[in-house]
Amino acid sequence: MNTIAQNLASPIQYLKGVGPHKAALLARLDISTLEDALFFLPVRYEDRRSMANIVKLLPETTQAVIGKVIAAEVISPSRKNPRLKIFQVVIADGTGVLKGKWFNQAFLQRVFKSGQTVVLYGTVKRDFYGAGLEIMNPEYEIIGTGKNEPPESGTDQIHTGRIVPVYRLTEGLSQRQMRAMMFAAAGACSQMIQEMLPQNMLDRYQFPARRDALMAVHFPPDSASIDDLNRGITPYHQRLSFEELLMFQLGVATLRRRQLTEHGITLNASGKLAGRLEQSLPFTLTAAQRRVISEIRNDMQASAPMHRLVQGDVGSGKTLVALISMLDAVEAGYQAALMAPTEILAEQHYLNIHKLVEPLGLRVALQTSSTKNRFLDDIAAGTVDLIVGTHALIQEGVVFHRLGLIVIDEQHRFGVMQRAQLRKKGRMPDTLVMTATPIPRTLALTLYGDLDYSVIDELPPNRSPVITKLLGEKQKDRIYQDIESALRNGNQVYVVYPIIEESEKTSLKDVQTGAELLREKFPKHKVNLIHGRLKPAERDAVMRDFTMRRIDILACTTVIEVGVDVPNAALMIIVHAERFGFAQLHQLRGRVGRGSDQSHCILLAYGHGDDARQRLSVMVETTDGFRIAEEDLALRGPGEFFGTRQSGLPDLKIANIARDAKIVELTRKEAFTLLEQDAGLATAPRLRGATERFWGKRIELFTTA
Repeated sequence: MNTIAQNLASPIQYLKGVGPHKAALLARLDISTLEDALFFLPVRYEDRRSMANIVKLLPETTQAVIGKVIAAEVISPSRKNPRLKIFQVVIADGTGVLKGKWFNQAFLQRVFKSGQTVVLYGTVKRDFYGAGLEIMNPEYEIIGTGKNEPPESGTDQIHTGRIVPVYRLTEGLSQRQMRAMMFAAAGACSQMIQEMLPQNMLDRYQFPARRDALMAVHFPPDSASIDDLNRGITPYHQRLSFEELLMFQLGVATLRRRQLTEHGITLNASGKLAGRLEQSLPFTLTAAQRRVISEIRNDMQASAPMHRLVQGDVGSGKTLVALISMLDAVEAGYQAALMAPTEILAEQHYLNIHKLVEPLGLRVALQTSSTKNRFLDDIAAGTVDLIVGTHALIQEGVVFHRLGLIVIDEQHRFGVMQRAQLRKKGRMPDTLVMTATPIPRTLALTLYGDLDYSVIDELPPNRSPVITKLLGEKQKDRIYQDIESALRNGNQVYVVYPIIEESEKTSLKDVQTGAELLREKFPKHKVNLIHGRLKPAERDAVMRDFTMRRIDILACTTVIEVGVDVPNAALMIIVHAERFGFAQLHQLRGRVGRGSDQSHCILLAYGHGDDARQRLSVMVETTDGFRIAEEDLALRGPGEFFGTRQSGLPDLKIANIARDAKIVELTRKEAFTLLEQDAGLATAPRLRGATERFWGKRIELFTTA
């Protein structure tokens, strides 16, 4: 079966030129239907509009050249390797001759014939003898047979002589094949594409029609700006980004509106329990902590369930703010639960919280996969006040007696669905989510638009910003001197490595070899190591020894990225800093600078590309987490910003939150306005249908009366 499909949901396999084999390859790219193909946008564009005369070609330039085929043959250039075959075509344009060469593609002899007019596109090189010019593996287009007949395909030129789209590929598919399939898909779909935005919105923003936008992003008109195309800011791109972000914001706004009408628990507490905790602390809360605590208390005392995100840089005291809120919930007669993304972080939260609240007469339980079902009966009976755990908290066997408050740490590791699962453990409990990953406003509005959010934008007064230096591998002696100096001052040192053990596959320095080297260099000092392969109990024991100053130098991996406070640790060396991302570097650096001594972080780089150089320069310039997050978002884009794909949220295929910040703001306002006027989108049925498909089964968006 090889017919043009009748609707956008038709399988891509039945598109002319695809078939079962190519359909299987396209499935690797998440392209299963015609609609998937339409919204699989080019990653970049190449300008092949102008044709250069062969006589004017320069080596190492990328050009499109038109000429007549004067020779086409398979050659064997090497006597030592007779199996190596090169297909060579020679074209002439009246000003000179040019060779096109393809390795091991003898089948092209059936494609190219003498007398044809062809276009070759690629990077021009000098040939082996240095006398002529050639292009290796050029893109090609046959535009005339030499017999005054059109080319066999009968299609417009799509590979040369125009602005050409370049797509993300998978093994087994070439750009040429991909482009041909996309051209066929665009032709098959052009009359099926229906407008989904209301006409008044199209008029307000002067957007092109949906059909025109989709056709133009794949095969742009000659008048388009190549620079705007590659930046994704043409009117066509903006129109499609707006549409996608509007559907996203409609889902988030629906959740938000629903939350505001829910009836939850009113948690009224006098704050006496929290006050007793404060009195026991050896420091006073910052003004930012007090402001956020006040915002949380106002939410908890309201009848609607709280849904609040607390952002705070490393060391800003988020956990203490969360604990005070948990104590308020306990004072009001409820249980409070804190969910962390890893066992080691859950265990550390448990140890810290247990130490602080035990004198208050409260009972804390730890619930992870390692603790099995030890505390389940006590949690169900209500004899435990505070429960700390991992995702094990949302498992079926965990039953709470009276859950009033949920605190979720490192929100980016948990998605909307996991949040909802934990909420089902109580009767509309309040939810507080917190992250040490500073999130730019545009990203927060998009990913957490269903949450109010607070920012702890102040560090405790005894914390000085960490001084960061960038050094190269030839400056190791200076690093050893810095370690010696820190130890002489009575401080402790972290040395962070990218891998656990030596490997033949990589030349990266590893923590096991590093620990041995540090023991040799500093024989009078205690050196130990910690990494993710150690059992949780072993990791805890090492961290406890480091906290108690029984270890001077801790060789470690990123397992300490989220960890306990060690105020006496005043120096961190990050080995192969070029291999770490912004978020990891910022989190790691946050492990020092927690005491009263001036702390330092040395980024040891072993060569780095442009991206790494920019990243490391920013880390040296600033300790402001929000500035770092903005740079991170701009450099990597939102898809990779969190390191893991957001669970429970639709993927954005077109919009880029860093690039489209203004569109994020616009679509948020439009979404809320649309739903205020028409909560079920009855007047915009196509937009409603598209939004429901976009969100899928994640949430039931529009309920009919």
